[in-house]
Amino acid sequence: MRPRSFAVLTAIVLFSVCGLGQQPFVRNLKVEQAILDKLVVIAPHAVEPFQRATAAMDAQRYGEAIPLFQQVLQQAPSFTPAMRRLGASLAGSGKVDEGLIYCRSAVQIERSPENLANLAGVLSYPAPNQQGSAAQMQEALPLAKEANDNYHGDDASYPLLVAQLALNLESDKEFRQATEILVKTHPEMVATHYFNAIRLAEDEDWIASEDEMRTAERLGLPADKVEAMLSASGIHRHAMMQRFWRYPPWVLGAWVGALVLLFVVGKILSGVTLRMIQSADPGSSLSGGEVFLRQCYRRLITFAGSFYYISLPFVIVLVLGLAGGMIYAFLMMGRIPIKLALILVIGAIVTVYKMVQSLFVRVDDSQPGRSLPPEEAPDFWNLTREVADKLGTRPLDQIRITPGTEMAVYEHGTRKERRQDMAQRTLVMGVGLIPGFQQNAFRAVLAHEYGHLSHRDTAGGDVALRVNRDMINFAIALAVARQAVPWNLAFQFLRVYHFLFRRISYGATRLQEVLADRAAASLYGAPAFEEGLRHVVRRQIEFENVALHEVKVSNEGKIPFRNIYTLPTEPSAAIDDEVDKALHRETSEDDTHPSPVDRFRYVQRVPCDQPQTFDGVMWDLFTNPESLTAEMTSQIESRVKDQIAQHYATVGSA
Repeated sequence: MRPRSFAVLTAIVLFSVCGLGQQPFVRNLKVEQAILDKLVVIAPHAVEPFQRATAAMDAQRYGEAIPLFQQVLQQAPSFTPAMRRLGASLAGSGKVDEGLIYCRSAVQIERSPENLANLAGVLSYPAPNQQGSAAQMQEALPLAKEANDNYHGDDASYPLLVAQLALNLESDKEFRQATEILVKTHPEMVATHYFNAIRLAEDEDWIASEDEMRTAERLGLPADKVEAMLSASGIHRHAMMQRFWRYPPWVLGAWVGALVLLFVVGKILSGVTLRMIQSADPGSSLSGGEVFLRQCYRRLITFAGSFYYISLPFVIVLVLGLAGGMIYAFLMMGRIPIKLALILVIGAIVTVYKMVQSLFVRVDDSQPGRSLPPEEAPDFWNLTREVADKLGTRPLDQIRITPGTEMAVYEHGTRKERRQDMAQRTLVMGVGLIPGFQQNAFRAVLAHEYGHLSHRDTAGGDVALRVNRDMINFAIALAVARQAVPWNLAFQFLRVYHFLFRRISYGATRLQEVLADRAAASLYGAPAFEEGLRHVVRRQIEFENVALHEVKVSNEGKIPFRNIYTLPTEPSAAIDDEVDKALHRETSEDDTHPSPVDRFRYVQRVPCDQPQTFDGVMWDLFTNPESLTAEMTSQIESRVKDQIAQHYATVGSA
């Protein structure tokens, strides 16, 4: 959670137990006398019961106050001070709905700051130790703000109520305005400094925030509440870091040169790749320049991956050295804050442990989906062999089907087997893509996947996969250990290096995609490839919408899933817009694939002599589509039920 949100939520919890809004209440005698003077004119015999009722209400003796206020209203039915105080007393006694009727009536008769603030207070905090609903607080905030804007006295309860409500509702603007008023007009109050500490924490002015909390403590806020707030919100920890780290961590300087070099070389290669794609001979499946560029990418990725592992021991030394340096600085100051020292030491040890541990995380070698045997779809298998033969490459060894909309190829086997082109070639085919997929368009998309196999894109990449996996494992480990924090040098190194490595490796994959597109278009023509890619993009969006809708309908109605793959896709402008955005988005350096519109533009120039056309849809190639789609639907339903059960189990344990 971000420090800003964490501070606000922590403050809300602590506020409810600190009693900041429950300062000793003393009525303004001048204001009270003015109210009595009005009542004397309207109903002089009601003055005495009104005073007794008010005293009882202030002492929270609501059972005594209620009949007295009712007696006053019998003599002065439109006297809003009695009306609003009766409403507050009823709410305080537990009769909230009845109390709100009187509070609202007072506002309708006279929209005064007192009546507005009273209604807002009863809505949000109807009784001691009781808080209104979120809807009531949403209604109360504008009322409290209007009351505060129209009030021109020195009663702190008006901005205090606005600040308290805005804090609960995370309304930043109103909270800041109310806090600024309290700082200017009521610096003597505990709540002023408490709220201001939260505001300063949101601005990440940690030292000033901690100072404000200490001021609130001197004014009477219990010390245990102060320590809880400073610790739980991270204010104390951040303040310590600000005091001792006024300048950027110098230890990153050792990597600046190499990191900048990696970034610059990656940018240069990305630019060269783009120019080469646009100017290359479209009739050549793989030109000499493109082969050279692929080799450059492979060497750069290998270097960048090796540099990551070389850097880890240095990061370990720096993390431990910085922790030791902090302890030494405390010694030089003559005082060692035990708690902070333990945090530094434990944090450094945990970081180093997690860094080493991430290198030895066992890799899940399981394959996606289930195998599709030839007897279940013989024509489908024959189609894949025909495409492989036409491209002049080795056919698939395995087809694995999944319930989703994936379509990809990979090689399963040892590094030696992949290097010698002996690994098992596997196609992953999401059943969600099949509805409406024309055989001709599918052949073009499959030829693209075979292009990856033919170009040996799936044979290498061990360094990139390994480094990415280790960086992700390290990031997860830091997050779980609560060490993924801004002041953790190892975490910052990981962020920077992942950014650089992602840019380099993604540039290589974009080149691979374009070359595979070219292979597909040269066999089946640009129109067939474009039709296939458009179908894939649309089906991924349509299937997600259909599946989510069916999950919702089934969950709400407690009815079995229908066959998701046979449900009709209703025309939808929203889906059309989403598809259009997906097709025409701009390619960024964080994309593993060029945008579809760029890919269409590139393949338009690829020549294709007498492209063959094939009629029919993909379902024609399966012997029993109904059984297959029912099986996949059952898998989705089972996963949804498991996730729901896990959710309720988690909620129950919490």
